[in-house]
Amino acid sequence: MSLAERALLHAILLRPDVVRDRLAELRRSGTIAVVPNEWQIALGVLRMFHRVLFRSETVGVSRSNPVRSTLRARLLGFRPLRSPLLLRERAIAPLDFSGLLSSPERVVRHLVGAHHDANQFAYDLQMLKATPEHLEDALREARAIVARTHPRADFFRDLCVYDGYHENLVEAAERALSGDYGLTEAERRNPDISFDAYLEWCAAQPATLEDTLALLRAGRYHPMHGALPN
Repeated sequence: MSLAERALLHAILLRPDVVRDRLAELRRSGTIAVVPNEWQIALGVLRMFHRVLFRSETVGVSRSNPVRSTLRARLLGFRPLRSPLLLRERAIAPLDFSGLLSSPERVVRHLVGAHHDANQFAYDLQMLKATPEHLEDALREARAIVARTHPRADFFRDLCVYDGYHENLVEAAERALSGDYGLTEAERRNPDISFDAYLEWCAAQPATLEDTLALLRAGRYHPMHGALPN
């Protein structure tokens, strides 16, 4: 690995050693079918960054459910007001675009406290395949919020902004415990929605910085679509 590639890995992944260890843990558990290298994961992170910059309407916004009627939910529907609370609650990790730096406990916190539209739950639920006890934690937390037995149920409902969020999370987590993520065939192949698809996308990318630069010079690499055919 070149010095430039090593420096870029640290700039993009922050803790490439943690990413490497997390991938090894998932591989040992038998819950992932492909294992990209660190450079390929870094390209996946750049893809996610491109999504946040240029497709922000796909993150934290519902296309189908209305905003809750409470004043707090209506205010938090404005994302600049919501973000500080999400950070305070550790419901988002803004520099961890792949999720591989986050502990399972942090992933649970993210599921419960940050809005995921439609089947976007699947990415995080698939990350918890290796530790089903944490998947059960997410289900238990969501059920408590729905039943209003959770001490901060109303707060988390408003923090997720949209009606029906935690009810949908309960259904998704129940399915996930049996290995069903409720995905269509198109969603199964979508790296925005499926963690498995994200890993597959990464594994299909050039394996080194040198290879990536060669594709860029040839006009055959795009940060969103990855390596392009001839």
